[in-house]
Amino acid sequence: MPKVLRIINRFNLGGPTYNAAYLTRYLNDKGFETKLVGGVSMESEANSTFILDQLGVEATIIPEMQRSLNPLNDRKAYLKIKEIIKEFQPDIVHTHASKAGTLGRLAAISQNVPVIVHTFHGHVFHSYFGGAKTSIFRKIEQYLASKSTKIVAISNTQKRELADEFKIAPRSKFEVIPLGFDLSRFREDLSSKRADFRKKWGLKEDDFVISIVGRLVPVKNHKLFIESIARLKKKCNKNIKAIIVGDGELREALTKHCEYLGLKTSANGHSNPDADVIFTSWLRDVDEVYAGSELAALTSFNEGTPVSLIEALAAGKPVVSTKVGGIEDVVLHKKTGLLVPSDNITEFAKGLEKLTSNDKMRNEMSVEAKLSINGQFSYNRLVDDTAKLYEKLLKKQLVH
Repeated sequence: MPKVLRIINRFNLGGPTYNAAYLTRYLNDKGFETKLVGGVSMESEANSTFILDQLGVEATIIPEMQRSLNPLNDRKAYLKIKEIIKEFQPDIVHTHASKAGTLGRLAAISQNVPVIVHTFHGHVFHSYFGGAKTSIFRKIEQYLASKSTKIVAISNTQKRELADEFKIAPRSKFEVIPLGFDLSRFREDLSSKRADFRKKWGLKEDDFVISIVGRLVPVKNHKLFIESIARLKKKCNKNIKAIIVGDGELREALTKHCEYLGLKTSANGHSNPDADVIFTSWLRDVDEVYAGSELAALTSFNEGTPVSLIEALAAGKPVVSTKVGGIEDVVLHKKTGLLVPSDNITEFAKGLEKLTSNDKMRNEMSVEAKLSINGQFSYNRLVDDTAKLYEKLLKKQLVH
């Protein structure tokens, strides 16, 4: 049975953890023995090891592998991965996201692992760092790609960006494998989940709820969401409530920005019926969030394939989002949501207003949203696609 060492940045709530967990759990049925390794989540992030527990997946934790750059910790993590490779003797090393991709691939290269695969879950080539730093990261990724057997992009848009725009590797080196999840919980018990969510957060049945899920960090541009909500409340006669799910370094600044705009806030379970914006911090039961919402939003400057929007559409919630990264591979403009230019307050607020005021359009989009996600992002498809890729790469290796 071929052995796969799977390495992810950290076990925080998001696409990489879900995908690594599903692949580790179900590739065994396809004839692959998998060992999962990962770093630790940041203090401001939700830990996601409960996903591993639910699937009965064991993982090796490397505490030194963290999101931030730290030469000492990074070297320790690299050496630990190297030891794991020596002991486990994998036929394939498959890394997910940037830090794991750098340390994991360097360790795999040093140990002459036959097949090295890397998945980009997003990229940092714009909207994260300044020009000089971005250029360094790009050169590192180009070198690592040249040493990789295959690069996995999670959408056609991402492949186009990485191959054509940022020249990370030739198009022939890329394989597109979309993310995969078990989305059944977003379609079940919607009425009871809606009632529970609204009761917990002090929301009335006639409140019109718009939710945004993600880290409170600069690249997510929550300021645009808050400013759009402030505009919407002035124009719309519905009782608008904004739910911000997530946490991060900008939490305090965003709360102050709400106050500056005259928006009342509440946070962390302290329900305030007068609040315009509710900061919930991280919530595991995102299915309840969407069951209790009318619309989902995303305001990012840069995205790979946003899990939050896949989940929202699976729950039948139309989306208003910036048109960046792989979002247009998920949201069908004017069919399952509205896509607007990045960081454009006028267009974003207009999009929210259109879907808030037009019940017919919103209901039609809700039906289309559920249909659009059906099967496209299932974990069964993810496992099948990945197994086929591994088989193909191992066969090529035998020929050579």
